[in-house]
Amino acid sequence: MSTTAHGAATVRWIAFEGPRLLASGAPSDVASRVKQAFDEDPHAAVLVFDAGSSERIELSWHGSLQDVLRQLPPIAQEIAEPAPEPVAPRGRGRPKLGVVAREVTLLPRHWEWLNAQPGGASVALRKLVEEARRVHAGRDLARQSRESAYRFMSAMGSNLENFEEASRALFAGDRARFASLLRPWPAAIREHLLGLAAASFAAAPSPD
Repeated sequence: MSTTAHGAATVRWIAFEGPRLLASGAPSDVASRVKQAFDEDPHAAVLVFDAGSSERIELSWHGSLQDVLRQLPPIAQEIAEPAPEPVAPRGRGRPKLGVVAREVTLLPRHWEWLNAQPGGASVALRKLVEEARRVHAGRDLARQSRESAYRFMSAMGSNLENFEEASRALFAGDRARFASLLRPWPAAIREHLLGLAAASFAAAPSPD
């Protein structure tokens, strides 16, 4: 996942043919390159990932390029967070905040405390969430980085030298040992994995 100049999160894919980096970039560009690879060799060993989360992308590569591209998620689903709605002229009453209503289950004493806060339960919950996001942002980023790196290395490197030791170094937060153990790995896999794992070493691993 990357961010545009306007702050909107965008989806990037990355594809490997065996140990070789085949394509990286917008989903449509990567899908087109992978389709070409399968047209050239129907038995090509190609794996496609979300470049940020390392989730596997599963598409059918049969048919035409248009058949493949029709399987891609719509633009609205390729954006992690919805773009802000156009600002309309303000009228009377409270401004719209883009709030999404969802059910929250709490104990009675929690509701009592929330309802006693200035602005009521909704305002108090929003403040609590924003504060938690601020306080735990670094830890959350490290956890997401570690999970993505392990997901990718499990898919691409489970049969490679030092896999188990490298996995332990990743979860132990040992950057130097992790990088050292990856040296025998194919360059494209190693470089992408080091990039995925970089943020995981910025904070100590959480106990969970």
